[in-house]
Amino acid sequence: MGILDKFESSLDRMVNGAFAKAFRADVQPVEIAAAVQKEMDERAAVVSRARTVVPNEFVVHLSDSDYARLATYSEVLNTELAELAREYAQEQRYTFLGPVGVDLAEDDAMATGVFRVSSQATAGPGAPPPVSAPPTPVTRPAKVTPPPPRPAPVAGSRPRLLAAGQDIPLLGATTVLGRGADVDIRLEDPGVSRRHAQITVADGRSTISDLGSTNGTLVDGQKVTTAVLADGAVIRLGSTEITFRSS
Repeated sequence: MGILDKFESSLDRMVNGAFAKAFRADVQPVEIAAAVQKEMDERAAVVSRARTVVPNEFVVHLSDSDYARLATYSEVLNTELAELAREYAQEQRYTFLGPVGVDLAEDDAMATGVFRVSSQATAGPGAPPPVSAPPTPVTRPAKVTPPPPRPAPVAGSRPRLLAAGQDIPLLGATTVLGRGADVDIRLEDPGVSRRHAQITVADGRSTISDLGSTNGTLVDGQKVTTAVLADGAVIRLGSTEITFRSS
């Protein structure tokens, strides 16, 4: 079960379906949870090879009417959102500077059914000083680390991936892509899971399979679990785009 699914199930158990009535068709708890994850990804600051700092204090800005409707459940919602942020940080190997906190706030600028999430990284007692970062993150191409050289195939051309200016042949029967250290092709992208997706080459065709990633695997704009890759297909993992070439 993914983090967002666990979040929804936990809320259902704790409030016995009350959230479904409170949110109606306007704002869903899982939408707020996804927005918190996105805020962490977009504000992630890489301070060293082994340390990526993300915000630890979040404010969910709601319209007056939405806030009034949710005030009764704010304690439960805030607690569950904070737990989700901690689980997501552990999965993505993010670091907090201090305790995680989530609060709901009335915002006159918000229309009913519309919300936004703001955040900041605040150091707790004994934590290292906060890392200064620009208010708006700058999107940079993810660094792609290809697998170590393998013996060249005996005959026939092999499929390959084009990413971040690199041409990477798929020499093995399976190739795992992700952000972890134990993958074949490493993507230094905070939106990519440690073991995000796998490409299998067999019987003259290449198939990509999502490995239970947090943000999913897209092929030509469509979210997939498993898909056969056609020549020129565009794969998106996190914010990284990869072009597949069959030969």
